[in-house]
Amino acid sequence: MALLGAAALAMWWDISAEVRSDFEDWHAHEHFPERLAIPGFRRGTRWRSASPGEGMFVMYELENYDVLASPGYLERLNAPTPWSTRLMPEHRNMVRSQCRVLESGGGGVAGHALTLRLSPAAGRDDEVRAFFRARIAALAQRPGLVGAHLLRHAAPPIAATTEQKIRGSNDSFADWVFIACGYDLGALEALAETELCASTLAAHGVAPGHVAGSYGVAFSATPADIA
Repeated sequence: MALLGAAALAMWWDISAEVRSDFEDWHAHEHFPERLAIPGFRRGTRWRSASPGEGMFVMYELENYDVLASPGYLERLNAPTPWSTRLMPEHRNMVRSQCRVLESGGGGVAGHALTLRLSPAAGRDDEVRAFFRARIAALAQRPGLVGAHLLRHAAPPIAATTEQKIRGSNDSFADWVFIACGYDLGALEALAETELCASTLAAHGVAPGHVAGSYGVAFSATPADIA
């Protein structure tokens, strides 16, 4: 399996230009070290929107799904630092998916990432999974690309956390998540416009309304990097 574990936390949000510098300082120098010190956190990566805008995509790769309800993780979620407390309300339009890794091939980090947030149409889960499974290995070897991964959200049985309450609203989530990573942004964007366009996805069981986004990597680290 290319991703470093059997689970992942995938998140999207917007950060305004006025607080972006402070946010990136906090995220790289306090938040990543804090999260990656939790047992079971294997790697964290932050990407910025590749188009003009305020969007961020962040993914933590986890040893297994149980990490999402582990005492170490819940302790941090319910005891945010002063810096975290100040910046949590700045995470706007939060989409937060606690996921099992369904399929994974190739590299997990590259210069760019394409993400698709989607849901299968009723009764077509197996068809959607088979569609992506059949393509992931080939995509990981395609010029311009290095890896592709399919995740499915499954909310752990935990109460709303202090961090979530500080953000001031219920987080939304992406039902299924597809991620392709590569060194050629154009190749990723072409993938979204052709083989993974709305009509092709619909023909293979994806419900209308998927959301695509392209991003450039800002920072990636493992526990060893920040120890």
